[in-house]
Amino acid sequence: MFYIKVMSSYRYVVALCDSELLGKRFESGKFQLDVRESFYKGEEVDEQEALRIMRKMAAEDATFNIVGKKAVSLSLKEGIILKEGIGEIDGIPFALVLL
Repeated sequence: MFYIKVMSSYRYVVALCDSELLGKRFESGKFQLDVRESFYKGEEVDEQEALRIMRKMAAEDATFNIVGKKAVSLSLKEGIILKEGIGEIDGIPFALVLL
């Protein structure tokens, strides 16, 4: 399962994370990754619904914030992100995408 939240500003921002990571903080040296509920907690969805929303938002030139092994893998498989764009903090993969 995933949490996905679509926010609207001058363009859409999509926050996607693995459900079990919500509310956690990861650190590695001077870097940290906060999976804050205020940013990532939207609708809890399965893989098919996450894909549907991601495809729709990619067509709208949305920005994506993706955290977690399952979320990053799904986004990579769908072509939202490239392997070169994946970072990792404390063993947790993440990607930021501006389409």
